[in-house]
Amino acid sequence: MGLIISTEKSKLDIDFIHQFLTNAYWAKGRTKQEVITSIENCLNFGVYINDEQIGFARVLTDYTVFGYLMDVFIIEKHRGKGYSKILIKTIMEYPDLQKVHRWMLATADAHGLYKQFGFDSLPNPNLVMGKNDR
Repeated sequence: MGLIISTEKSKLDIDFIHQFLTNAYWAKGRTKQEVITSIENCLNFGVYINDEQIGFARVLTDYTVFGYLMDVFIIEKHRGKGYSKILIKTIMEYPDLQKVHRWMLATADAHGLYKQFGFDSLPNPNLVMGKNDR
């Protein structure tokens, strides 16, 4: 398989990540500078096969109370091989995130994947608020 998941920011292919995200339904039009800024301020997970980046995810976290899982993807030609499941498992088992007790994410199409790791609909969605300036 040769799959490697790394948190080393220096290994991330920013152009690759930007190209994918700017076309993704949840990040359409995100600028390269926005991608760079988001990476600088998160814990990042690059997914690689033979040193070629094939996926990415990031966690916005305080490492204690809250973790927000974002921008999770595996490129099309490598989907269906279980790599996204390995990526999420790696994130959920990452040592620095073991104290986090409130996790959130937003997805329109991958509920089945995340349910395997304990994610579910909010029990009281009326307690959660949001603000979107876009």
